[in-house]
Amino acid sequence: MNIIITGAFGFVGTNLSQVLKYNSEDKLIALDISEAKKHCFDECYSWNDLESINWEKIDTIIHLAGKAHDTKSTTVEQIYFDVNVGLTKSIFEKFLHSNASKFIYFSSVKAVADIVKEDFLSEDVEPKPGTAYGRSKLEAERYLTVRLNEYTTERLLDRVTGRFEDDAKERTSDEAKKVYILRPSMIHGPGNKGNLNLLYKIVSKGIHWPLGAFENKRSFTSMANLQFVIRQIIEKDIIPGTYQIADDQSLSTNQLIKLIAQSQGKKAKIWNINKNAIYYVAKFGDLFHLPLNSERLKKLTESYVVSNSKLKKALGIDKMPVSAAEGMKKTLKSF
Repeated sequence: MNIIITGAFGFVGTNLSQVLKYNSEDKLIALDISEAKKHCFDECYSWNDLESINWEKIDTIIHLAGKAHDTKSTTVEQIYFDVNVGLTKSIFEKFLHSNASKFIYFSSVKAVADIVKEDFLSEDVEPKPGTAYGRSKLEAERYLTVRLNEYTTERLLDRVTGRFEDDAKERTSDEAKKVYILRPSMIHGPGNKGNLNLLYKIVSKGIHWPLGAFENKRSFTSMANLQFVIRQIIEKDIIPGTYQIADDQSLSTNQLIKLIAQSQGKKAKIWNINKNAIYYVAKFGDLFHLPLNSERLKKLTESYVVSNSKLKKALGIDKMPVSAAEGMKKTLKSF
């Protein structure tokens, strides 16, 4: 099996590569802007080397590369579209004209909604992203859907006119094209970066958690569950489509603080400070670029529960392999 991972040396790509290298006969190919010093890939390419890849021998493409959400809001909006949509167009065209049968695109739940107003984010809700990051991810999703339909129509017309009448290989290749659009909630695991690391440092230094007054529920995606999903899609005949990825259970930030403290053999220190005072501090952080700003406060305290029922039905499972708490403990242990 030959698998290409774009954004291969990022957080998710690094973790996925460790479980996708099945045996010595498989080939794992990295596509990124630079090459890491240590990795398990068999071949490495930059985006300028697309023509050097032997696309005829590729089985699956996992597209991770993109511009991540900037919580400090310093990124120009067009950059999100240039990267998240532009790179997707480039690699998808290679997929359509290769022998690869599966294209796995990593989008985000932020392509659907920045805020979840109901009890949970269902799979059938109409996407209304509230950030440039989310809008760029949604546009990339729509491009994949439209372009695949165009390509399918083009090939159908070619067959009707008899162009590929005697080419069974061409017909089989076209019919096998499957596209999976994945919308994960916050992913965590070894090598994690972001708000979870900030929480870990706060607890490590013995600082009291000041946001205890905020009771929330958030969905996470543990790396173990994400690796399981990707392997299932690659190995089995899963119905193509758009799927949300999340652990089965949600966790509150206060629960996270307790799990972090437990991982360090400490007692959680949580303060229930007045919410209005916290909002004021966050506004101050917006002005002076402090660690606690309005965007980060929202991420740490808002409720954002994501349904994964469609995905589990497609995979034929009743529950994800790893619980939310156990997955979080594994990540914290890696710290």
